[in-house]
Amino acid sequence: MKTVNYAIVGVGYFGAELGRIMNEQEGARVVAVLDPENGQTIAKEFGCDVETDLNTICSRPDVDAVIVATPNYLHKEPVLTAAKYGKHIFCEKPIALSYADCDAMVKAAEKAGVTFMAGHVMNFFCGVRHAKQLIAEGKIGRVLYIHSARNGWEEPQPEISWKKIRAKSGGHLYHHIHELDCIQFILGPATAVTMTGGNVAHKGEKFGDEDDMLFLNLEFGNGTYAIAEYGSAFHWPEHYVLIQGTKGAIRIDMCNVGMTVKTDDGKEEHYLVHETKEEDDDRTRIYHSTEMDGAIAYGYPGKKPPMWLHGIMKNEMRFFNGIMHGEPVPDEFRSLMTGEAARAAIATADAATLSLRENRKVRISEVI
Repeated sequence: MKTVNYAIVGVGYFGAELGRIMNEQEGARVVAVLDPENGQTIAKEFGCDVETDLNTICSRPDVDAVIVATPNYLHKEPVLTAAKYGKHIFCEKPIALSYADCDAMVKAAEKAGVTFMAGHVMNFFCGVRHAKQLIAEGKIGRVLYIHSARNGWEEPQPEISWKKIRAKSGGHLYHHIHELDCIQFILGPATAVTMTGGNVAHKGEKFGDEDDMLFLNLEFGNGTYAIAEYGSAFHWPEHYVLIQGTKGAIRIDMCNVGMTVKTDDGKEEHYLVHETKEEDDDRTRIYHSTEMDGAIAYGYPGKKPPMWLHGIMKNEMRFFNGIMHGEPVPDEFRSLMTGEAARAAIATADAATLSLRENRKVRISEVI
C-alpha cells in the first residue's frame, strides 16, 4: 500500500491526538507539524519535521494532505494555503466562524480539485449512524421533531480559555456545532431559525464574553422542526439528541450514555452510543465527575483524550485515510466531503446569531 504523508497545522490537545491516531493507520505517516507553542514537543514525539511557516509546510512535495486543527478562528488561512498548493484537507469543526469564510474555503478546495473533509465527528458516533439507519428503515415513522440539549454549569477556570472568547471560538453555538450539524444530518438543511438567549450568569473579569444560555427554534419547511439548547448556565446538566417520529422516538443520551428506541407498540430497545459498553461507561463517568465544566472538556497539550473520544476520532481518521487511499465515499458521509455539511452548519449558526442580534426570525437564505 502506498503511504499517504500528512502535515498537521495545530498540534495542541486535539491536533496531537489526531496525529497519533493517523500514525497508527495503515499506509499513513505524519511527516511535519506546525504549531508555535507545541510544534517542537510533538515533532519529537512523532519523529517528524517541525515547520514554522505555513507556505513551507503546505508546499512540501512529500505532503499529500493537511490536517487543520488550530483554534477555530485560525482555520481559514491554513485551509486556503493547503488548497493553493494542491493538498487534500481535513479541517476540524467549526469549519469557520462565518458563512462567507466557510464558503470561500469550500470553493478554494473545489477550484484546486482537492478533497476537503469537514471534521464533524458526531457523524461517526455508532449511535448516530444506527439512528439514521433505523429512521431509513421506518422504525419510528416520519421524523417530526428533534430536540437537542448540551448544557451544564461552568465555574471560573484558572485562566480564560480561547474557547470562551466569542471572536476566537464563536461561543457555544459554533464551538459545539456538533448538535446543530447532527440535526441537519438527519433532517436536511434548516430553512429558518429563531434564537433567544444571552449571557445571564457568567459576566465579569473571571469569564469570557460568550453567551451562556442559547435556545434555537429551527424550521425545515416540510412540517418538521427542531429545538437546540446550549450553555453553561444550567445546574442540571443534560446532553442528548431526542428524535420524535410518527411511530416512535429515539433518544441518544451522551450524559447518562446510551441510546433508547421506543416504538408505538410499546416496545423499548437499548443500544450503545459508542462502539463498546466500556466507552459508553467511560463517558458517563466523565460527565458525572469534575473533568467536565459546562459540557466542555478542557484539554491541554500532553493530555490524552478519554477513551470514548479517542474511539470516534480514530473512526474519523481511519475514514479520511481510506478516502486518501481511493476508497469510495459512502452516501451517508457524502455531505462531509462536498462542503454541504460545512456550509449548512455555519449558515444556520450565522442565521441564529443574526436572529438573536435583531430579535427576529431569520431565513437561512438571508445568509447564503
